Amino acid sequence: SKNTLLFGDALPSNARKNRKTQPAKMTDSMASLQATIAGLQEQIDAMNGQLTEHRKLIDTGDIDAFWLIFGGVLVFWMQAGFAMLEVGSVNKKNTKNILVKNIFDACIAAIMWYAVGSSLAGGNGDDFTTTGENGFAGSGGFFRTVSTANKSAYAKAGWFFGWTFAGAGCTIVSGAIAERATFLAYALYSVILTGFVYPPVVHMMWGAGKFSAWRSGPRLFGDCGVIDFAGSGTVHMTGGVAAIIAAGCIGVRKGFPDALPEGQPVYQALGILILWMGWYGFNCVSTLYIDGYAQSAAHVAMTTTLGAAAGCLGTAAIGFVEKQYIDPGYVYNGVLAGLVSITSPCAVVSPFGAIVVGLIGSLVYVGASKGVKAAGIDDAVDAFAVHGACGAWGVIACGLFATPFYYSVSYYGDRKDDCAGLFYGGKASGSFAAAFACVFVILAWVGSTMGALFGTLKATGLLRVSQEIEDAGLDDSKHGGAMSEVVAASVDGVKATEA
Repeated sequence: SKNTLLFGDALPSNARKNRKTQPAKMTDSMASLQATIAGLQEQIDAMNGQLTEHRKLIDTGDIDAFWLIFGGVLVFWMQAGFAMLEVGSVNKKNTKNILVKNIFDACIAAIMWYAVGSSLAGGNGDDFTTTGENGFAGSGGFFRTVSTANKSAYAKAGWFFGWTFAGAGCTIVSGAIAERATFLAYALYSVILTGFVYPPVVHMMWGAGKFSAWRSGPRLFGDCGVIDFAGSGTVHMTGGVAAIIAAGCIGVRKGFPDALPEGQPVYQALGILILWMGWYGFNCVSTLYIDGYAQSAAHVAMTTTLGAAAGCLGTAAIGFVEKQYIDPGYVYNGVLAGLVSITSPCAVVSPFGAIVVGLIGSLVYVGASKGVKAAGIDDAVDAFAVHGACGAWGVIACGLFATPFYYSVSYYGDRKDDCAGLFYGGKASGSFAAAFACVFVILAWVGSTMGALFGTLKATGLLRVSQEIEDAGLDDSKHGGAMSEVVAASVDGVKATEA
């Protein structure tokens, strides 16, 4: 039929047309799809760019600066621990005096560290590494004016972190001569210790100086330098040596050694726990960086914990054998003995080594404490036994127990075998010899300077308050009166005597 003919003729024609137009339509669709994909990709790239820019807001330098600020806050918190421990160790009539001095420690240290301390501790002006000259102290950048580099976030965070260490070292001395020292003597030794005595020790042991293991070379002592990671020697032994000299010069309190007023264990325990908490800033953040050093920081947290625990349990056991009861004083100071002992080797010993170091630290503490008392020296808070003796032990422990592996994590892998401890195959002329050199230098430098200072103060009558003031309490004569409960107790005592 006609329709059949028409349709029969039309269908092939349409089919041919469709065959011609279909590739064009597919090409258009593909082009549109590709354009859509390209547009989406542009949006994704733009979003990634924004995220990248956002990530750049916190770069490595910022993270490391925050790490130092975080650690500095923890170390500053230790001032509260020292204050509570000292308040709990002295007569209530001297409470205000102790608290004021602990706050002044931080304030005086801040001004002196800004003015001269950080400059003497720093490397500016010391060419020891290059020429072999100096190696004792920095000589530039007083009042933080050396260069624009000191305006960086990391440099300022480093200054803050260093200040907290200086303040902690100063506080060690104030506890040793509590209840007897004049405020003038306290202020003078705080200025001299934080501004002029402690900073050169930092430079020699940590900075660009003669004994620092932080340097890669040349002119390393024993080709290794001293391992004093967080400052058993640099901070604690410096404070402990100054404390024993001060206590020896100032003389004993009335009632020493067996008739002194009972302490306040609540404040003592609180102080110890605060100090233990702050010590993680002291030790862990001594990596100075966290980016790339997390392994070292985490290991230090572990060894610090084990050293403190071993020191506490070891000292408590010694006390129990000696007295047949658990002496709270041994428990409290045992924690500190373990912490001070592990402060130098915390980064370089194994976890088991940390326990051994803490246990030996407990023996060192007890022996030193008894020796100081036998010598007739009244150290009110056992500052020398805890910080001086255990500080020296901590430095020496590095020369014995440092392992090659952990040395390479925190120091330099190319010298790990030579600079490991003696028990791990290290050279006797390496870290072990450097440890004894460090102890000797601190004894000589701090002993001579602080001996001259406290000897002069004693000779001029400026070191100790009068017996009348001491009997009344420093709060009454120096700080507007003793606390009301102390006054009430005194009145009751007088009434009982008259009756």
